[in-house]
This record gives sequence, structure tokens and C-alpha cells, in this order.
Amino acid sequence: MPSELIFILGFLIFIFIMLALDLGLFAKADRPVSLKRAGIMSAVWISLALLFYLLLLNFGDLLHHVDSFDALQKVNTENFHQLKLNPNDFAGGLELYRKNLSLEFITGYVVEYALSVDNIFVMVLIFTAFSVEPKHYHKVLLWGIIGAVAMRFVFIFVGSALILKFHWILYLFGAFLVYTGIMMFVNRNKEEKIDPDNHPVVKFASKYFAVSPHFAGNKFVVKVDSRKLITPLLLVLLIIEVTDLVFAVDSIPAVFSITKDPYIVFFSNIFAILGLRSMFFLLVNIIDKFRFLKIGLAALLTFIGLKMLGGEFVAEMGLTTINSLFIILGILVVSVGASLLFPKKEIM
Repeated sequence: MPSELIFILGFLIFIFIMLALDLGLFAKADRPVSLKRAGIMSAVWISLALLFYLLLLNFGDLLHHVDSFDALQKVNTENFHQLKLNPNDFAGGLELYRKNLSLEFITGYVVEYALSVDNIFVMVLIFTAFSVEPKHYHKVLLWGIIGAVAMRFVFIFVGSALILKFHWILYLFGAFLVYTGIMMFVNRNKEEKIDPDNHPVVKFASKYFAVSPHFAGNKFVVKVDSRKLITPLLLVLLIIEVTDLVFAVDSIPAVFSITKDPYIVFFSNIFAILGLRSMFFLLVNIIDKFRFLKIGLAALLTFIGLKMLGGEFVAEMGLTTINSLFIILGILVVSVGASLLFPKKEIM
């Protein structure tokens, strides 16, 4: 069996095991997730992402079965790594490739993880609008993440195939990210609202399915007088899935600005998504404190979009992946730090 297939299957099995553990062993009786547990869960997922970074740093060549200089050159060209390789130094080129691959992963992970925070803002609005009890958040988010993993898989590999065939699509992605960043800045103070009765997902579900007007604990479907009805909790899950689909339109192109390798885009996305739920419980009660975070995310998207629009000119300027990582971390640190140093004044 090729090492590439072993690598991918191993990763998918790892995801399945972690989700199974979460669904079974770690999904305790319905009750709100404590701040302590959320902190532990977040630390675990971040640690696993860092371990995966080390795995790529030492064994990244197994991902594409790079066993010769020709194979290395092919991967370098197909995934637009732009590494300067010496045909007489395969070992040195392989080490350079591993370092670059692992750096692309961790940078993509930071970008995706940061953009996930904006998703949390919307999730809080959804749960509040539908009056979902905090003890049911865990189940909804867990199943939401399972659906998100499947959707991201399709999105990423279709997007990668399109980029490989039509390289100019990257410029469309870049322009879209710049536009999104500008609009996020313009609308940063706009109060977002969700109308449970008039939401498109609710209208669609009500048209084609029998919907119960009441929650039934943590059940997604209930049986009433021999009829199966979907509950408001399932509607919330569907809305969160649709919301993630919308956010994927921003976040996936953003990671493609870091790397064109579909596997690295997928890995960084999945690690960020798997850590999103624990981050939600960690930030749910303090998310409003980060008043400048929207500005930071707007700057982040604009920077990434401009980087994509710059194309080869950006590479010639010397804006490497490590430099991009420092800029991205700098934007996040400044926006979070400013939020903590200059909190919003409470109106008496």
C-alpha cells in the first residue's frame, strides 16, 4: 500500500476515533460544558495540532510518497511550493520540503482557527434566538462538526482540482477575500439579528417536513400520534451546518493562499474545526469582550486576499510563509490585546 494512502487513511481513522470518543466516552449526561473542561479540550486539540506539525516536519515526504528527486520536483511544481531545489542534493531538498510543508500546515491552521472565532459570534446568536438550553449545545455542535468535516472534504478537493486546472481562480479568491475583509470592517458595529420564524432554513424545513413547535430534550426527531416530527433542535443544527457552509467560502480560499496542497488545506481545516467546539465553550461567555477582534479578522482577510492577488510578485518580494505567519499572529495579538487593554465602557 502506498505511503500516501496509509497517511490519509491514518488521519481519517484518527478523526473517526476522536469523534467516537467524544460522542460516547466524553459526551456526559446533558449539562453545560464547564469552563475547566472547555479549557482542557482546547489544550488537547491545540496539542494534537502541534504534534501533527511535528509529524509533517519529520515524515511529511510520506504524504505524497516522495522517494526520488523527480517525485520531489513534481510535487513542488504541482502544489506551487516554489522551493529552490538542487538536483544533486536530494536529502537537503527533502528536508526543505518537510519544513515548508509543516510550516504551511501550522500557518493554515492558525488562519482557520482565527476565522473560526467569527463563526462563534454567529453560533451564539443562533442558540440565543432559538432559546436553546446550554446543556444541549454540546450535542448540536458535535453533530454540526461531523457534517462540517464531510462538507469541507468535498469543498477542498473540488477547489484544489479547479485551481490546478484554472490557476486564475486564485485571483477571484483573492478579490473575494479583500471584498469580504472590507465589508467585515464596514459592518463591524452592525448589530446582527436572527429571526427564528423567518429564517430561510426554517421556512424550507417547514415546507417539506412536519416540525414540532416544542423542544423535546436533546432529541432531533420525536414521534407524536404515529407521526415523526423534527424538533427545533434539529432546525438549529441545520442552520449551523448552513452557516458553516457560508463561512467555508471565506476560510477555505484563505488557507489556499498559504498552500495549494489539498491535503494540507484539509488537515489544517479539520484540526481547526475539531477544536472549534471547545473554543466555543471557552469563549461563549466572553466573546463580546473582544471588541476589536472583528477589525483584526477584517485585516487578516484583506491581507490574505492581497497576498493572493499579488501572486508571483509577492514571492519575489520575499513574503515567505514564515513571514506571513508572523504577520497573521501579529494582527491577532494586536486585536486581542487592544480589546483587553481598551474594554468597551459600560453604559450606566
